[in-house]
Amino acid sequence: MGSMSRNKGKVGEREWARYCTQRGYEAHRTAQCRGDTGQAADVEGLPGIHIEVKRCEQTRLYDWLRQAKHDSAVGDHGLPIIAHRKNDEPWVVIMDAEDWFRIYEAWERETRIVDNLTDKLK
Repeated sequence: MGSMSRNKGKVGEREWARYCTQRGYEAHRTAQCRGDTGQAADVEGLPGIHIEVKRCEQTRLYDWLRQAKHDSAVGDHGLPIIAHRKNDEPWVVIMDAEDWFRIYEAWERETRIVDNLTDKLK
């Protein structure tokens, strides 16, 4: 990887960490930025989430997901996501559909419980 690509990656990681921090999470680049090796996420601060940050114009979606899943499995075991942004575009989160449905189903169950409790209080 060339130095310009590495620099853009660092900038992207800092941007994503700032984006998370603005939403109330204490996010920061991980130890890998100090040269530690291993399968550390690019940014930490969202407990249970393994974050790979991609700040580039080209998308290699399935390669990125494979990397995030692999690194999560041998590293922190968090839910693997890709935080991606192209120039002049907003951040997006990319994840496996099975993981997305696990999150959605948990949200749906919780919403149903809250709705039932609200109905009982009326």
